[in-house]
Amino acid sequence: MRHVDFSPLYRSTVGFDRVFSMLDSLAQPEQPTYPPYNIERTGENAYRISMAVAGFDESELSIELNQLLLTVRGEKGNENGEGSETLYRGIAKRAFERRFQLADHVEVKSAHLKNGLLHVDLVRNIPEAMKPRKIEIAAPKNSEPKSIEAHVVTGEAVN
Repeated sequence: MRHVDFSPLYRSTVGFDRVFSMLDSLAQPEQPTYPPYNIERTGENAYRISMAVAGFDESELSIELNQLLLTVRGEKGNENGEGSETLYRGIAKRAFERRFQLADHVEVKSAHLKNGLLHVDLVRNIPEAMKPRKIEIAAPKNSEPKSIEAHVVTGEAVN
């Protein structure tokens, strides 16, 4: 993918810096692939991020929301107890950090871990001032229809 230069657009737009930086980040070739995740729409204004975090428990996972950036981290502790020795390691003990850029007015509702899947439920709360509203058209104060009366008097104008 080629890099697109957005600098000409900076001269004619105001407040779109974040959009351009997000587009720049999409062009970066190194995107982490671990752990795998799904993003689902569960309702009109509800979403769920599900991440496969098999082998992690609640104490090894952290979720942080900083402005509009949701960060999920996992760090494995030492699994070997005293007197045990790992003969073969097929389950990775790697730490991870996955970031999600949230849209305006999206909030984290809850998070829970079940069957090796971390579910983060999100909800979009649009403020009343930003919701579409119907504007009523007011009738004129004198709601009586005006009529034009014509007085005809033998060719003379009536004042």
